[in-house]
Parts: sequence; C-alpha cells; structure tokens
Amino acid sequence: MAEIEGLHAENAEQIEALRIKYLSKKGAISALMNDFRTVAPEQKREIGQKLNALKTAATDKLEALKNQYQQTDHIDDSIDLTRPAYPDEVGTRHPLSLVKQEIIDIFARLGFSIAEGPEVEDDWHVYGALNFADDHPARDMQDTFFIQQNPIVVLRSHTSSVQVRTMGQQKPPIRVVCPGRVYRNEAISARAHCFFHQVEGLYIDKNVSFADLKQVLLQFAREMFGPDTQIRLRPSYFPFTEPSAEMDVSCTLCKGKGCSMCKGSGWLEILGCGMVDPNVLEASGIDSKEYTGYAFGMGVERIANLKYRVKDLRLFSENDQRFLDEFEAAH
Repeated sequence: MAEIEGLHAENAEQIEALRIKYLSKKGAISALMNDFRTVAPEQKREIGQKLNALKTAATDKLEALKNQYQQTDHIDDSIDLTRPAYPDEVGTRHPLSLVKQEIIDIFARLGFSIAEGPEVEDDWHVYGALNFADDHPARDMQDTFFIQQNPIVVLRSHTSSVQVRTMGQQKPPIRVVCPGRVYRNEAISARAHCFFHQVEGLYIDKNVSFADLKQVLLQFAREMFGPDTQIRLRPSYFPFTEPSAEMDVSCTLCKGKGCSMCKGSGWLEILGCGMVDPNVLEASGIDSKEYTGYAFGMGVERIANLKYRVKDLRLFSENDQRFLDEFEAAH
C-alpha cells in the first residue's frame, strides 16, 4: 500500500505506464487477484479485503495523478488560450465602405468636413426646404417611403436633408459633404435598389461661382478615376439648384473612345450638381443676396460600379462571402 501512495508521474506517458504496471490484465494487482484462488479458505476474507483496498487505492492514485497533470503539467504558458481557433480569417471592409471613404478623403483634402443626419426625416427637411412643389412627383408614394402622414414623416430619399439641417444650424461659410444611406420605393433589380448610398456636397460663401463648382468636380474626378480623366457638364433640372447640370466623366474602360460600358459614347454619368437655388438659401435663413453656393450629389454604388465594374447592384447588399473576398486586396 505504501508503494501505491508513493507513485509519481510527470506526464501522460508515465501515468499510462503506471496503469499498465498495476491495473492492466497482466499488471501486478491482477496477478495478485489470480493468486487469490490459492489462499486458504479461513484467510480469504481478510486477504480479499486487502486486495480490494489495494486496487481501490491504486485506481484513486492514478486518477489523482491524471487530474493533477490535466490541471498543471501539460499547460504551455507560451500558448494564449484566449486566441480564436485556427484558421484565423481576417475580415475586410465592404466595397461600398471603401469607395465612400475614398470619396470623403478626396473632398476632405479640398477643405470639406463631414455632416450627418437622421435617416427618418420630416417632410420639411426632405422636400419643403429644398424648393419641391407640393405636387412634385418625388413626393408620390411610388418614390418615397412614408412612415406617417400627419405630420408627414418619411425615410429620406436623399442626403440633401442633411444639407438643410446644416444650413439651419451653421452660418456661412459652409463647406460639407453628407454621406449616408437613402431610400426610394423602387423595384429591386440589377440596376436599382430600394436603398442605396449617397455622398452629397454643399459649399456656401460669398462670391461662389459655377466655375468654382466645375474646378472642384474636375479635381475630384481626376483623383478618383485617374489624372487623364475628362469631365463634361450637361444642362439638367433639380428643384434645389439653378442652374443645374449632370456631370459625365470620360469612360474609365475605353478612355473616351467608345465601348459597351459607355454604350459607345465615351462618357459615363456620375453625379448631379448646380448652384444652390436662392429659395433654398432663404428657406434656411441665409441671405441669398449676400451668399451664393453650389451643391452636388453622387451615388456611392454608381462610383463603385465604375471603379470595380460590378454589373449587379444587388451584390452589394447580399453579403456573399465570395463576392466580398474579391475586394480583400483593395483594403
């Protein structure tokens, strides 16, 4: 019994060796059990009790050694047990986040700061303050998600609502970009979605001209698409700007020569812009006789399509890991 109590082991292999030596079918205790048949009848009770006590002591001792080893001896202090299991896959930023941040960074270098606002807005900030007529088609249920009717609360259909909030809270000069998610009641397809992302810009100060707007947009286009990029401005209409224009860039694929991507025109539309309508300035308490300004807005998905040539808008919101893995190098 004293020999059993003095057993010692330093690792799992030694513990197993002790088990084989004492408790296996050919072990020492098993051999004593086999010899028990030769014991005289009058001694069997006493010796049997001692054999059972010996086997129990050996079993308990081996179990204690095993527990001691599991708790201490096999732990390698150099291993961080809190680390995740392998393989340790590292995630990447979403392509829309990459493009949005690149747009913001470009305008930040041009002196624009970031302004943000709520996605659930009232009618005044989304339409009324931006010179939308009461019967403007954008107010129709086909274009706008209405949350409630009295008072009117909607999911914002553009981040121009953030520009209105900025003009109401800040005195000129104002120079901001407004990134964010917007919502429109459209059928989901490869070319359209019921939600998407915009970055809009606003600059208000004394003596701001259309030439200032053109120069800023040219600088943006060349930083985003390359130094040889050309732009053109086509007359357009928006309720909140006058004059208004849509801006095209020379096709990033064919460099203006004409291809299937630009439908042979050599140009790709990327944003709308114009001088802030005086009515919009006055609605926000800014004197339109003293201040002028310009505004522009672009879809982040549109820029991402041109930059990465993604043909289906739905891929941006489906979170398919195979699609997202393609942008790992762009991180």
